[in-house]
Amino acid sequence: EIGADEVDMVLNIGALKDNKMDYVINEIKAIKEAVGTHVLKVIIETCLLTDEEKVRACEAVVKAGADFVKTSTGFSTSGATVEDVRLMKATVKDQCKVKAAGGVRSYDDLLQMIEAGAERIGTSSGCALLQGKNIENNVY
Repeated sequence: EIGADEVDMVLNIGALKDNKMDYVINEIKAIKEAVGTHVLKVIIETCLLTDEEKVRACEAVVKAGADFVKTSTGFSTSGATVEDVRLMKATVKDQCKVKAAGGVRSYDDLLQMIEAGAERIGTSSGCALLQGKNIENNVY
């Protein structure tokens, strides 16, 4: 009501790992209902999940009606990988969009994420990457 166009939420990883899929789906649905017509992005924190869990998480995001599935918060052990983005896109197909966040350190990384299926990239270095600069330890 005061101006947010998009909302990010973090999927309940504990519930996912405990295979409480109804809980996971209902939580996402409730937040999507609260968000209404605005965009909801669900962060699944891929670095903490097995491939099987990543697939189940993506399926839950689609079933709950969220707009995006997102790789990471950027505050855990690692960010997006091309392999994760490819797996996520193969799972959600065109039923929702994929956002790769964290770990994109070069223009080549950026292109690989897009080729793998990311429709958005989360980075604090977008301008530098588009200028072809590589990012190492946030120095460019």
